[in-house]
Amino acid sequence: MTPTLVRQQLPHTGASPQVNQSARARDWAEIQERMLVPLYEAVYERLDVGRGTRLLGLGCGSGLALLMAAARGAAVTGVDSASPERMALARERLLPETWGTRARGDARLVDGSPADAAVAEAPAYNLVTAFEPIGCVAGDSEGLGSLLDAAVPLAERGSPVVLVGWGPPERCTTSAVLRIAGKLADPLRGGGSWRAACRDDLEEVAQRAGLRPDGSGRVACPFGYADVDSAVRGLVSTGGFDAAVDATDQAQVEKELSEALHPYLRGDGTVWMPNVFRYLIARTG
Repeated sequence: MTPTLVRQQLPHTGASPQVNQSARARDWAEIQERMLVPLYEAVYERLDVGRGTRLLGLGCGSGLALLMAAARGAAVTGVDSASPERMALARERLLPETWGTRARGDARLVDGSPADAAVAEAPAYNLVTAFEPIGCVAGDSEGLGSLLDAAVPLAERGSPVVLVGWGPPERCTTSAVLRIAGKLADPLRGGGSWRAACRDDLEEVAQRAGLRPDGSGRVACPFGYADVDSAVRGLVSTGGFDAAVDATDQAQVEKELSEALHPYLRGDGTVWMPNVFRYLIARTG
């Protein structure tokens, strides 16, 4: 089990009946976000990301993917409006002059829409990434479509746009655990809004955005956790269980999650769930 994916986390002290968004964002950054590192690496290697790359990251969250691109020499701009708490962590990573150290050159973060990332007289972006996977919840591609509508005009003609989706359920063991969210949020329908990934999800999004598919790939991204508690915190930090928490309560969701994780619990106490994610490279204009 690689230390990149599994790291012992100290438990939060003092449970609160209200969701602590700062703690959840920290759980995302320290536990869950790193699970997609193999995907980021595969995409950057395939597209030869480095000096000369001007990357616009949609839904950048706490900025790990941007940090990896910046380490390769890329100029990066991250856009996100969903979580101010995650963006605060991204600023710590990419703009640390606030904390007395030197910021990474050519890094910018925008709390808003992709249109807010436009800079007059600056070169257009030549790579757009949307690394948040779609194809797990009904309608989860709709928000991505509006982001692409705003982002594509900021990119050079022919620039790659990277879209990501969950692989087929039989190759994503986490999909069985994610169904818990739907069952708790909508018990009368059983599965709630959960849906299995379809083969052409990414192509359909690209087509609606006026993009031309130009290759794809699959990457193994196992979800590995130090223990069941870390797995629960990591999965809850994705936001995919928010509706379930609203419909029941935090304790009930954590209990159901812990039980659903037992098939993936190993003898040493760690949790290991193999997954495959698919990425599509599409071109603008």
